[in-house]
Amino acid sequence: MSERMKAVRLHAFGGPDVLVYEEAPKPGVRPGEVLVRVRAVGLNPPDWYLRDGYRALPPEWRPNADFPLILGSDISGVVEATADDVDGFKIGDEVYGMVRFPEGVMTGGGAYAEYVSAPASHLAHKPARLDHIHAAAAPMSLLTAWQFLVELGHDAPNPFQNFPHEPAELEGRTVLINGAGGGVGHLAAQLAKARGARVIAVASAKNAAMLGAFGIDQVIDYKKTAVETVVRDVDLVLDAVGGPRMERLLDVIRSGGALFLVNPLGFKGHDAAAQLGIRVSSTQVRSNGAQLAQAAALFDRQAVRVVVDTVFPLSEVSRAHQRAAERGIQGKIVLSVA
Repeated sequence: MSERMKAVRLHAFGGPDVLVYEEAPKPGVRPGEVLVRVRAVGLNPPDWYLRDGYRALPPEWRPNADFPLILGSDISGVVEATADDVDGFKIGDEVYGMVRFPEGVMTGGGAYAEYVSAPASHLAHKPARLDHIHAAAAPMSLLTAWQFLVELGHDAPNPFQNFPHEPAELEGRTVLINGAGGGVGHLAAQLAKARGARVIAVASAKNAAMLGAFGIDQVIDYKKTAVETVVRDVDLVLDAVGGPRMERLLDVIRSGGALFLVNPLGFKGHDAAAQLGIRVSSTQVRSNGAQLAQAAALFDRQAVRVVVDTVFPLSEVSRAHQRAAERGIQGKIVLSVA
C-alpha cells in the first residue's frame, strides 16, 4: 500500500492561488483513530480564514504556522483502517464527520486529501440516503445548528462568554433564522421546523423556493424588506450572518426570548438586550460523531435535506475558494476526491 497520497497543501498564507495540489505523506492511525479514504470534502469559513492567515484577527491571535498545512474538517468517505482499540467502525464502512474541530482551526484538520485520520468519536456512519457529496456538505453546518438549537453536547469552556450556551425550547415556538439560504442557515431552519417550531426565514428571493420546499412558514427577502420593520415577538432568533448591525435583531424578539449569534464578534447590544430581558448567547461548534449519528436519522427520513451549491475536483480547490468569496451561495461548496 502506497505511503503517499494526493493532497492540497498550504506552504504560505494568502489568496486561493496559494493552495497547492501535490503529493504528501499518507497519515498513519494512532490509538482511537480511523483512517478514512476521502470521497468528498465540504468547505467551511474556517478553511479560508486559515488560508488567509486569519488576517482579520489581532496579530497576537494569528496562527504561528508550521507549514505545510492541509486545510479542512468536513469529510465523507470509506474506512480504510482502524486502530486496534476502535469499536463501532470496520474497514469498508461509509462514514462522515467533522474532523478535529476546533483543535485544527489554526493548524488545519487534514481533510483536503485522499486520506485523513480522525478520532473515531468525530465520525458517524454516513446517512444511507446521502451520497458522499451531500454527506460531506453537512457536518460543520449541521453540528453548528444542532449545538445551538438542540443539544450542546460538551462541557468545554465557551470562548465567547463566561457561561455555557443552552439551547432554547423549539416546539410550539416561533423561530427566526437570519441567513437561511447559507450552509448553517438552511439546515438550522429545517432542524427547527422538524422539532416543532414555526420558522421565519430571512434570505434572498432566490432562496424562497428552496425554503418553501422545506416547509418553512414565512420567507422574508432581506433585499426588499428590513426584517425589524415587519416582525415582532418571536421567541428565538438564530443569526447565521454576523457582521455590523446585529443589534437590530433585538427589535423582533419578545421579552424573555433569546438571540443566538453564530458569529458574535462585533455585537454591541448586550446592555440593550439585558434591559429588554433577552438572552444573548453563542458557542463554538465542536466535533461530535454521536450527534451526527442522531442527525443521520433525520437525513434518512428526509426531515432535513442538505443543499449543495457547487462541486469542484480536489485538484481545482483554488476555484472552489474563489467561489466561496462570491455572493449568492445557496447551501454548501464541496470538493470531489477521485
